[in-house]
Amino acid sequence: MKILWHNGLMYTMKQEGDQIEALLTENGKIMAVGSYEELKGQADKEIDLEGSVLYPGFIDSHMHMIGHGEKLLSLDLAKASSADEMMDMLMGAYPDLKLDEWFIGEGWNENNFSDKKILTRQELDMVTDSPMILKRTCRHAALANSKALELAGISKDTPDPEDGVIMRDAAGEPTGYLKEGAQEIVLALIPEPTEQSLTRALQKSVDDLLSLGLTGAVTDDLGYYGDYTNPLQAFKNVIGEQKKFRARLLRRSTVFKQLMEEQATYNEPWIEPGEMKFFIDGALGGKTALLSKPYADAAETSGMAVVTDEEIDKLVTLARKHGEAIAVHVIGDAAVEKALDAIEKHPAPKDKRDRLIHVNVLRDDLVERMAKLPVILDLQPVFVSSDFPWVMDRLGEERLDWAYAWKKLLDRGFICGGGSDAPIEEVDPLLGIYAATTRRKPGENHKGYLPDEKLSRFEAVGLFTTGSAGTIGKADVRGKLAPGFDADFTVLDKDLFRVEDEEIVNANVVMTVVAGEVMYRG
Repeated sequence: MKILWHNGLMYTMKQEGDQIEALLTENGKIMAVGSYEELKGQADKEIDLEGSVLYPGFIDSHMHMIGHGEKLLSLDLAKASSADEMMDMLMGAYPDLKLDEWFIGEGWNENNFSDKKILTRQELDMVTDSPMILKRTCRHAALANSKALELAGISKDTPDPEDGVIMRDAAGEPTGYLKEGAQEIVLALIPEPTEQSLTRALQKSVDDLLSLGLTGAVTDDLGYYGDYTNPLQAFKNVIGEQKKFRARLLRRSTVFKQLMEEQATYNEPWIEPGEMKFFIDGALGGKTALLSKPYADAAETSGMAVVTDEEIDKLVTLARKHGEAIAVHVIGDAAVEKALDAIEKHPAPKDKRDRLIHVNVLRDDLVERMAKLPVILDLQPVFVSSDFPWVMDRLGEERLDWAYAWKKLLDRGFICGGGSDAPIEEVDPLLGIYAATTRRKPGENHKGYLPDEKLSRFEAVGLFTTGSAGTIGKADVRGKLAPGFDADFTVLDKDLFRVEDEEIVNANVVMTVVAGEVMYRG
């Protein structure tokens, strides 16, 4: 069926300000663009946009879709503004929890607390006698109560794992605060979710993403839930002809070899395989991002690598053996350096690009090296509004020139996609667009953090359209309104290029369209 979309503003994203009056779709593709009079005679059906604004479908270039659904279904501590408020939320969370059931919370962030207090296991023991694990917002650290530590065998005599830290009090006793690999000792005890529970979480996630105008996402889920078959099957259960959404699945290094050897199948074009994913460092919030010099506010540490140089080499070699690119988590400049060393030693396969995720802290020499390589960058604009101003003290003045430097990276010609890293941050792409253009939190009225790095409205929307499409090698079929491109649209009630800054986040989703079908109606 040929459908004519008309009577609204339509931004092609080919170049700034470029608009069309109407477009014709058929079989999930844009067949033609032009005026209403030119196209109306070809249509079997018309959709009147009634003055709404149509953009190419928004794509989140980096998130965790199942994790986002789990967060929506579980205790969300992200809005706690103090340790006392967090305790209040914990006290009333699971009154009927059995002693052998796990108390799980998500999203706490002591940087949002005026006193920066991190709760201790003794305080958590007041909440429940069940084992408890509370994942920090970055998911590179967690809090555990005494029961959870006991089950994990973590005591005063337990040495730190090679890839993590067990935080201790003055007497050497574990405080319950576990960083990087140390938290994995506890997380490994939690029963693996079933295919049914993963399907439920993913269904919740996809419904939410569609309601926020997202038509697709690059997502990192395979390898977090035991055997890859359960999360992969959950995607197949949820996404397809009935529930259209475009998911590109990064393949965690822990299950990558098995996925390749067993020739795992997907459900293209809705579900497709992506790069091999692994981590090199942690996060700035927990001081585990790997920096080339010590933290300005913690001279005793420069962060940590969660893999050795030898392990990095083996991981990249494995990906190349199977003709695949890598997707690597790198937040600190020293982590980026390690990634570039490996990529230069083992070049990306022909016509493929390696994915550098986050790149929050860079240096001139690293950017010069990156420019010579086929890499794409996953940027999270919302990190600016969540990490500043505290990250300025953490990095120090000398490192701010290449901190969260989205504008300079775009100006250098890098392919940059806009993501949220949900559930680490809020998934709403409008928050990302707002953060990219204002460099501040909604409601604040200052000139923005490192204001020289502000993006134009066109550049910011481009991160979530043309940019994200470019990161998945789909720049020729996705991210623009043009004949032959996928008929994926995000329809809003506001013109993001003309409204006042504060109105960006107040835009409402009118429709989310995937392959020419309305998957959400506001």
